[in-house]
Amino acid sequence: MTAILAMSAAVQAADHVMAATRGSKVESRKSNDQDSAEEAPKALSLSLKEAQDYAIKQNRSLKNASLAVQEAYAARWQTIASMLPQVDGNYSYSNYLGYSATMSMMGRDVEINMPNVGAFGVTATIGLNGQGVIGALLNNIAIDMKKISFEKSESELRSSVMSAYVSVLALQSITNLLDSSLINIQDLEQMTQNAVNVGAAEQTSADQIRVRVNTLKNSINTQKRNIELATNSLKVLLDVPVETELVLTENIDEVLSPERVINLLAENFNIENNLNYQLLKKQTELAKRNVHMAGWAYGPTVALAYNYTNQQYYGEGGMRMTPPNVVQVSVKMPLWSSGKRAAGVVEKKIAYEEAKNTLSETTDNLAIQYRQLCFNLTNAYETYMNEKDNIDVARRVFASATEKFKWGAASNLELTNASNDLINVQSTYVQAMLELINAQSDLEEFLNK
Repeated sequence: MTAILAMSAAVQAADHVMAATRGSKVESRKSNDQDSAEEAPKALSLSLKEAQDYAIKQNRSLKNASLAVQEAYAARWQTIASMLPQVDGNYSYSNYLGYSATMSMMGRDVEINMPNVGAFGVTATIGLNGQGVIGALLNNIAIDMKKISFEKSESELRSSVMSAYVSVLALQSITNLLDSSLINIQDLEQMTQNAVNVGAAEQTSADQIRVRVNTLKNSINTQKRNIELATNSLKVLLDVPVETELVLTENIDEVLSPERVINLLAENFNIENNLNYQLLKKQTELAKRNVHMAGWAYGPTVALAYNYTNQQYYGEGGMRMTPPNVVQVSVKMPLWSSGKRAAGVVEKKIAYEEAKNTLSETTDNLAIQYRQLCFNLTNAYETYMNEKDNIDVARRVFASATEKFKWGAASNLELTNASNDLINVQSTYVQAMLELINAQSDLEEFLNK
């Protein structure tokens, strides 16, 4: 049961990481070619911050978020350019195949040859209306929203890397503890078996200790598989091949420092720094601009055009009836749309009211959420410190029971209980570490730290 609990904690942490990046990883694997495989590092030694920075540099999902910002800039320029002069050139050639037109002039029919004609023209136009101007402003808001989304994706990636990194460290720490316990109990097994061989102890005692040895071996093997699972999850976030060897240069005590937790809890909550609030605020501003844009559907559209045409006749005849230079000015004013524009304005106003209500509700909820996250971190930290103390006690008890058993001062049952307690406490310790790092990363992400 304890081995299952330990494996479950590791699997939960790995699943959290895998779910956050599964989509981007599938796309990543599809696009990797032979060149990128050859350039992949064979080994990486990374601290926690180095791992986070490496993931930000390599992660394809985050690259897509960065490209979305550039895409928003391109969309804004399209909107602005549509209100600037547009110049088009054209050339046409007409061959009338010897056709002659007959015209009646002063009571006589006159044939007029229709020569072949080539025409070159240039048209310059510019149009301006209120909706175009508002559209450019909407694009500015869209750019800000894309930037916030990119920053949010980066923060979430840092949090996922931190959870995966600590999961590996926690499982390695527990495996080291189990290894040391296994060495001690294997010594007891050998000593007891020697006593059995000379008739100083019963075979039952040796068999019971052998059960303890096998139980510890199973726990160690389970933890090693969990380490492999957590390491692969970290490789997914770093976007490196499974063959790459990862060396984590920080230990668990450096990452889970009391000072870091205390400083985080001492942070003052500024709602303006929260990325979810920033995003909702921009969405509300966007809804307000949409009301103005819908209102400009009643506004006029002013257009200015200049057209230059140069015709060249090939042969005799032909009448030049097309003026070479034409300037046009037009004003288009909407008059009646059967209530379509009015309904559009009402729709955008309702959407704006909904956005304001959502922003107000979120503002209140974020204050409550901050208090809950602080409570979660405080509770997780206290639990972690208690479990850390418990594991030290359990190790001392197991060491004492082992020593007493060597000299016949402790029974087989006492040794078994001490061993079971150590395994149980170690599993609980892993779970407490994971809960602490998740609570810490949640609050850091909330505060945009």
